[in-house]
This record gives sequence, C-alpha cells and structure tokens, in this order.
Amino acid sequence: MKIAFVGKGGSGKTTLSSLFIRHLAAAGTPVVAIDADINQHLGTALGLDEQEAAALPAMGDRLPLIKDYLRGTNPRIASAGTMIKTTPPGEGSRLLQVRENNPVYDACARPVELDGGAVRLMVTGPFTDADLGVACYHSKTGAVELCLNHLMDGPDEYVVVDMTAGSDSFASGMFTRFDITFLVAEPTRRGVSVYRQYKEYARDYGVTLKVVGNKVHGQDDLDFLRTEVGDDLLVTVGHSDWVRAMEKGRPPRFELLEDHNRTALRRLRTAADATYGLRDWERYTRQMVHFHLKNAQSWGNERTGADLAAQVDPGFVLGEGVVTPA
Repeated sequence: MKIAFVGKGGSGKTTLSSLFIRHLAAAGTPVVAIDADINQHLGTALGLDEQEAAALPAMGDRLPLIKDYLRGTNPRIASAGTMIKTTPPGEGSRLLQVRENNPVYDACARPVELDGGAVRLMVTGPFTDADLGVACYHSKTGAVELCLNHLMDGPDEYVVVDMTAGSDSFASGMFTRFDITFLVAEPTRRGVSVYRQYKEYARDYGVTLKVVGNKVHGQDDLDFLRTEVGDDLLVTVGHSDWVRAMEKGRPPRFELLEDHNRTALRRLRTAADATYGLRDWERYTRQMVHFHLKNAQSWGNERTGADLAAQVDPGFVLGEGVVTPA
C-alpha cells in the first residue's frame, strides 16, 4: 500500500508517520519510508542522530540517475533530459518494486534499523541556501513523484510518505498517488482548516482520506473533531511519554509504547490494508496521464523543448502483472 501522512506544520504528522513505520517494521513487513517534507525530520524521528540524518543522500540531487534508470527502453522518451516529474511509465519503462535491489535504491535509500527489522529510508533533501530565490522546492519533490509513478507495490508491502505541510501537497499530482491519506489534525480551527482544503481539492480524484486526531486531551476535543470532520475521523491519539522520550533521543523499546497508541496504530494499518482491494489501476494510470499533460502544457514543453504529450503510451496501464525490462 502507498500511504501518505499530511497535515499543517506542527500537527504531529512526522511523529505519527514514524510511529506507523515502526509499527509496520515491528511486524516484519517490508517498508519504504520517504521524507518529502521541506523540513526533513523523518530520519531523526526514526532514531537517526542529526549527523546521520544530514548525511542521507538527497533524491533531488540524484534526479538524472533516477530518470535514466526509469526510462529504460521506453521508445516514447527520447532522453532522460526530456522526463519531468509527471512522466508516466509505458512499454519499456523500468518499474520499481518494494522488495528488490536496484540502482535507485542503491543511490537514494539507506537502511534504518528499528525494533523488529529495518526499513528503507529515502529523502528528497532539504531546501538549501543555494535554492533561495532560484528554485522551487517542488522541483525536489519531483523525484518522489517520478518514483511513485513507476512503483509497483503489492499486498503486505508498504510505502509511507511524510508529505509537505498544509496544502502544498497539491502543487503536483502526487496527492493522487496513494491508496490512503492520513490527515493529522489537532482539535483547533486551524487544525481542521487543512482538512477542509484537502477534502475540497481531492474531491474529484477519488482520494481516500481519513483523519487522525492528534493532541486530543478530553471529550471536548473529541466532540469538536467529530463535529468538524464527521465520519472521516478514524482515530485519535493524545499524550505519549514514549514519544516524549523519543523526541529527547532516548526512545524505549517500541513494545513499551502505550496500549492506546498501539491500538491506534493497528487501526491505521487495518484501514490502509482495506484500501488495497479497492485499487483501480485504470483510474490510477488515467490520473497520472492527466497531470502529466497538464504539466506538459503549462511549463514542461517549453522547459524541455519537446512535445511531452508524445510520452503517453495509450495502451499502457500500470498494474499487477506488468513486466519491467531488465
């Protein structure tokens, strides 16, 4: 399953995504974790120290390698230089799989040891001083979108993405790349305002959206969220001594996480697993093409000097059983 965690800055989405990743790893399931936020904190939330997190290879810096590998022998893509973040796969494209080894993982992913197993961690890379005034952060997250477009994940395989804060997630078509999106919301007006934006933007794209109420301290907070988000409220979490210890760099064994929070994580996984059987590969591919054509017309054709609409393979549908070239 492809799973996104979104929410306003400070809502706790990175903390909750890291807890969910730990929960999956403790069960022995394969996980690819991706930090696509402008503030890169997922690595430290998973237990890396600041130096280790800073040393993680940035996907944005390795975009030429990613494009060259994913292009494969696709005859519709003249060169890796004409690929943009929304370029869809077609006949001859190489696809990524969760459990395999490949040059993209070799260059961009690093194993992180957690209780019960290891996960692959990939990061877009931080917004640096060199980017100020000359670059858009979404050009960095384009590496994530391109990989998601070419990713074939199966049952009991998980790709968990800590997304950019707030409504920035809608600056590309990446918000449609997930089986389920968990929106982390505090019981405040600002907390639920991001939910309303996300719900409105995603309405026409079949996005499965569930709200995780965070920092919920009593019945009044719970009633507020139920009133504001209705049936989209999946579960709530409150104070955690385990999380406080983790944030100080001294996390106890994961099995010592409070029972009510372990129950919440189990409910998240159950909700995610239930979405796998609802996959519509034709719609998934159609949305991919829709955003590619939109980007091609608005800036891609001019940027690359090519007709990027010609990259669309009309007979190709991404889905189980698609064979990727060696």
